[in-house]
Amino acid sequence: MRLSLKLCSTTAALAFLAGCSSGGVPNDTIANASGGTDSPAAARSPDGKQYLAQPLVKDLFFADPSAHVFDGKIYIYPSHDVDAGIPDDDLGSQYAMHDYQVLSMDRPGGAVTVHPVALDLKQVPWASEKAWAPDAAYKNGTYYLYFPAKDKQGVFRIGVATSASPVGPFKAEPQPIQGAYSMDPAVFTDEDGQSYLYLGGIWGGQLQRWATGKYDPNAGDTDLKKDDQPALSGKVARLSPDMKQLAEPLRDAVILDEKGKPVLGGDHDRRFFEGSWMFKRGGKYYYMYSTGDTHFLAYAIGDNPYGPFKYTGRILEPVQGWTSHGSVFAFKGKWYLAYHDTQLSNKNHLRSAKMTELTFNPDGTIQTIKPFKD
Repeated sequence: MRLSLKLCSTTAALAFLAGCSSGGVPNDTIANASGGTDSPAAARSPDGKQYLAQPLVKDLFFADPSAHVFDGKIYIYPSHDVDAGIPDDDLGSQYAMHDYQVLSMDRPGGAVTVHPVALDLKQVPWASEKAWAPDAAYKNGTYYLYFPAKDKQGVFRIGVATSASPVGPFKAEPQPIQGAYSMDPAVFTDEDGQSYLYLGGIWGGQLQRWATGKYDPNAGDTDLKKDDQPALSGKVARLSPDMKQLAEPLRDAVILDEKGKPVLGGDHDRRFFEGSWMFKRGGKYYYMYSTGDTHFLAYAIGDNPYGPFKYTGRILEPVQGWTSHGSVFAFKGKWYLAYHDTQLSNKNHLRSAKMTELTFNPDGTIQTIKPFKD
């Protein structure tokens, strides 16, 4: 579908402010101002809870929002959920996304524009299906879209596409990034201009099949099934100057516990599952990720982009819906979390992107966000 959709700026602003975790007008005042008990801000979950924030888009489904600020404007690169009539399973067969559209905003709470299709898998020579969570980066006048997809043999690879515009259209490279695999690419550019690619996801993301460094289709559908040994790690590598290849082999982004030991595979509250995201604040590197089947957005802190990263806490408690995936960005001195849930559909494969303010404690830790007000 090709369209440009503008949401009412007043309604969007009120809904966003009602969802912020701190500051601004009291939440009840905002809810009343935006229409009382029938307003979006007053919407409740199937079990009667009031949502912290409202969907950025109301008539399309977007998940896995990767948010960036380019030239003073917010751009969100999500996956585009569609209903393919596929039942839920543990490998994510129901997530049958096939294209990407970019969302943009002049400011948090402002009007949201849904831009035309930026890239369709039909335009990617090596890809067959599963246009899952993407990310984007900018360097020297070019915008880069990083995306996972299954190749013709059903193996997840990571591709890259380029554009002169942050909203596309993007042209994909004819081959996936050599040496990259699995899913959920995320790109972090440090203050020195060097960029790093993070990736990986177990279960449907196939990371467990790469545990030996080579793809093993018989390695299982979940994890290593070694609960008393170090968990599988997400991966990280420095990108080449042209942003289209890895400059080095992937290495483990190891998460350590309070004793300085790698988090174990059986520690499902803290171990890596999918959804890597990296940001830097106060000289520290924050590695955010999803714990998958326990549904937390957790974070760990390190002294460099490679880690190791010491587990520190949770950024987001479980949302409505099975998956949890997000990004963190700064805009005019404030920090925000972009995430998703299933408020509009109550179906795991039809999710809605949301945004709320992020609050840091004086010691650099993050105040955990609850996705419901009550």
